[in-house]
Amino acid sequence: MSKRIRIFTEEDLAQHCSPSSCWVSRNGKVYDVTSFILDHPGGDDLILNYAGKDVGAVMKDPEEHEHSDSAYDMLDEYIIGRVGAGENIVSDDWVPAEDFHPEETDTSKDFERNQFLDLRKPVLRQVWQANFSKSYYLQQVHQPRHLSESARMFGPAYLEWYVVPSIWLPIACYLYMRSLIQFTYGPSSVPPFFADPSAPLRIIFSMSIPAVSFAKATACFFLGNVVWTILEYTLHRFLFHIDYYLPDHPWALTLHFLLHGIHHYLPMDRLRLVMPPLLFTTLSYPFTQLAHAIFPTAVANGTIAGAFAFYVLYDCMHYALHHTRLPAYMREMKKYHLAHHYKNFDLGFGVTSKIWDYVFNTVLPV
Repeated sequence: MSKRIRIFTEEDLAQHCSPSSCWVSRNGKVYDVTSFILDHPGGDDLILNYAGKDVGAVMKDPEEHEHSDSAYDMLDEYIIGRVGAGENIVSDDWVPAEDFHPEETDTSKDFERNQFLDLRKPVLRQVWQANFSKSYYLQQVHQPRHLSESARMFGPAYLEWYVVPSIWLPIACYLYMRSLIQFTYGPSSVPPFFADPSAPLRIIFSMSIPAVSFAKATACFFLGNVVWTILEYTLHRFLFHIDYYLPDHPWALTLHFLLHGIHHYLPMDRLRLVMPPLLFTTLSYPFTQLAHAIFPTAVANGTIAGAFAFYVLYDCMHYALHHTRLPAYMREMKKYHLAHHYKNFDLGFGVTSKIWDYVFNTVLPV
């Protein structure tokens, strides 16, 4: 078969069951016979009765319509792909072990069996040049694999988790200082960042800040903590798991893979647990602009500071849930989050807490 022959699931096949789009399969190969329906010697009804299904048995059945060798040769002219084998690792029966250590994936056998991604090579380009359907991509990407070393995708080891607090905690502190000053001296008391980035530091250390300003800025900070928990849940559920609304196109699958697919495919990969700073900056920008549109400047800065601080907690906790020894509450959340990967990825979207899973009825029983 050609290298560009696509890999489909049985669900893909079943969707093409009409005169305007008629697919059949035989011996694991998929055929688009739409243009052949009216020319079929046995009549179009026989093909349409098996549209979206396997025709291997019926083509051999003399009571239906036994086919000659030339008929099989003719069928090969309509081949468009094959039905993928498909892993079945995620299961409702999965029980989280106290000390979870998955077995390493045999990369050569995995690729030979599934023809999905060859983990011996950089994976991002493979997704971009994909020859699998969206349905097959989603089926495979939610079946976890495990490597002793990080998979090659893009970026070196400095994208590991510690980059998150080293970048975003200083930003959160800086915004909190701006909020304090603006609550005290007014929204125009601090120049724009690019005009004078060091102004908040000079003002904080040279002028007194009353307790009421600390109270207001801190209240906004805690509001930002709550806002982040909502964003954590909604982004995880409605953006990272947008699975079934994805266009069936390489750019959409590649974007999904970068956002969250790589984490479900390689859930224990230490370098794929946190979001690269540029990607988080892009995602957070509309929300920071919304905060400034809704709230006064001082309130917006304090709220954004709290959200960024809780984002750092979220990403560090996410890393810890996969890789470290934990206190009691976090051990419970680790079981809960691993169940999201290995039991049911359509439930259990909370990472730092289950509160919004309870609110929106997506709690995953563990």
